[in-house]
Amino acid sequence: MNYALKERIAEVKGQLTSQDILVFEFDSLAGKKFACIYADGIVDKNLIGELIAKPLRAAREEDGAQEIKKLLAAPEVEDGKDIKGCIKSISDGNAALFIDGEEDFFIVGVKNPPGRAVAEPPTQIAVKGPREGFTEDIKVNLGLVRKRIKTKNLQIKTTTVGKQSETAVAICYIEGVCRKGLPEKIEKQIKSKEIDIVPDSSYISGFIARRPRSLFKRNATAEKPDIFCAKLCEGRVGIISDGSPIAITVPYTLTEDFQTAEDYYTVSYRATILRVLRLTAVLIGILLPAIYVCAQLFKIQLIPAKLLFKIASSVAGIPLSPSVEIFFALFVLEVLNEASIRMPKYVGLALSVVGALVLGDTAVKAGIISTPAVIIIAFSAICLYTVPDFVETSTTLRLVFLILAGSIGTFGVVLAAAFTMCYLVTEQSYGAPLLSPYAPLVAKDMRDALYKSNMGALNTRPKVMKTKNKVRLKENGR
Repeated sequence: MNYALKERIAEVKGQLTSQDILVFEFDSLAGKKFACIYADGIVDKNLIGELIAKPLRAAREEDGAQEIKKLLAAPEVEDGKDIKGCIKSISDGNAALFIDGEEDFFIVGVKNPPGRAVAEPPTQIAVKGPREGFTEDIKVNLGLVRKRIKTKNLQIKTTTVGKQSETAVAICYIEGVCRKGLPEKIEKQIKSKEIDIVPDSSYISGFIARRPRSLFKRNATAEKPDIFCAKLCEGRVGIISDGSPIAITVPYTLTEDFQTAEDYYTVSYRATILRVLRLTAVLIGILLPAIYVCAQLFKIQLIPAKLLFKIASSVAGIPLSPSVEIFFALFVLEVLNEASIRMPKYVGLALSVVGALVLGDTAVKAGIISTPAVIIIAFSAICLYTVPDFVETSTTLRLVFLILAGSIGTFGVVLAAAFTMCYLVTEQSYGAPLLSPYAPLVAKDMRDALYKSNMGALNTRPKVMKTKNKVRLKENGR
């Protein structure tokens, strides 16, 4: 059967009708005809010339497909199976090479999608330690992981998600360290969902969460490869999605949000102090507005006498009740926060100054809200941002506690705190209790929870990970 080059091109272009699908036709010195089909913008055209067109100038008229394949200088050359697979490969950023008169064709890896360079991530910033962060390119991200974990036991399984986007998703784990069956379980969860497009790893996070609507998240996130690799070595499974600079790790425990990469690059006592400080700040940020409302409405004795007199003089003449006053201040804070994020950078900076100086100061002078209310809401917001990964949850909890404090007082706050603790105690993330190592109590794991031991004491992997290989540090061959 004669496979004319023009017919093969027409067959592909009949399905890939977009104008950015280009065809590069060229001949060898002996007159052999070739056609290279690719998507403009996501391939390196120089590679097409250097690895495909230039070597094939030596092709002879009588050369078959396999002889021509040997001439190609590209390291990634695969035999084309069918037109459907060819369409997918071209859309993915590879080039399809067709030969006049030959049934066989080849898929050549010349992918070079646009992307940014490796840089320090905006949220997980460290004074000490590596500055590299993940990018939106899955190959770059996997390269950053391979750079740090060179063992043969590192396993990477790649699958695609999204009917239209066909987004590449990599499941990473260390064989012999990760719990047996966990990667397969996660892969099954990911493949069980059908969706048009997966633009970010947060979609994958929703797929694998046991309770997607839960207030508390079930998966940890990492923007730095050193954090990601450290969690893999503890027995966790990592998930990297193409197009997202944020990786996911499971199982997840709540203490992870209060730990930073810098804790492991500084002395242990300093890391312990900072972890306790973060926990204390989050508790203050969640409870302070509610306690302030409770004290004014129901339990005035909670406030020391001298401070009470100061507050009384400040709130005199305020037309709003304490709960409405705090709600109003909180509403203004959230509006300013959202507007400063969405607005252009320099306008957002000006908006922050206007909101803090003009709105806040004017509202106090006009007698709409009191000075203590402004101080409490501002301090609460600052405290919550000491743990950026927990902000979404803590902001919602602050609102819930405030509503209960304004309606039923101290009893509501205590009831909400008890319900939250009971909920956390019963929740798990792929077999790991959310409040581990404190509920249930795991003594060995407490050496790297809120308290941070020195590296010599962290000789075993976390028990809640249920790893096969429990030892991660040996001394003198023991």
